[in-house]
Amino acid sequence: MKIGTAIAADSEAAKAQTLQSPEDFANIRDESKRSVAMFSEMGKVLTHPRCVSCHPRGDSPLQGMDLHKHEPPIVRGAGGMGAPGMRCSTCHGDDNVAFSTEEGSIPGHPGWRLAPKSMAWEGKSLGEICRQLKDQDRSHMTLEELQKHNATDGLVGWGWHPGEGRIPVPGTQEIFGELTQAWIDTGAVCPEG
Repeated sequence: MKIGTAIAADSEAAKAQTLQSPEDFANIRDESKRSVAMFSEMGKVLTHPRCVSCHPRGDSPLQGMDLHKHEPPIVRGAGGMGAPGMRCSTCHGDDNVAFSTEEGSIPGHPGWRLAPKSMAWEGKSLGEICRQLKDQDRSHMTLEELQKHNATDGLVGWGWHPGEGRIPVPGTQEIFGELTQAWIDTGAVCPEG
């Protein structure tokens, strides 16, 4: 499959959803229920193909809205950066690069890589992802560090600026960071399941 064909699979029919802000949940009086509702809203980002592609359960990244195997075939390698001779940076530079002959682009960001295996989300429920994020042995972050990561990390932010031919994740990184903080402030309660 050509890269352009894979990107074209991100059809305009699958437009990005909106992302509610923490204020939109103020009418939920029970703090635990409000916390779960805000994490569920965060789930629109966490489970979006832009994010799941780099949080696969296996050793190969995924691509496209249908989360098909990455082409060309690539493996995780040391530090999630690919194998010697086929590092992520072989194709993925510091910035998105538009194709010159057809619609689409090659995504890019400094430090392009897969998330650690302990942070695989593919195929997991939102409750499982939530518990994984709260488990410092798997997430390698405190909740404070997670909030900063969600609110300011450029690689996370790439999801809102994925380049020509790709559908961005819902909302904005600013709202995602605010939701993360509000979820933490209400007890960081996880959905069931």
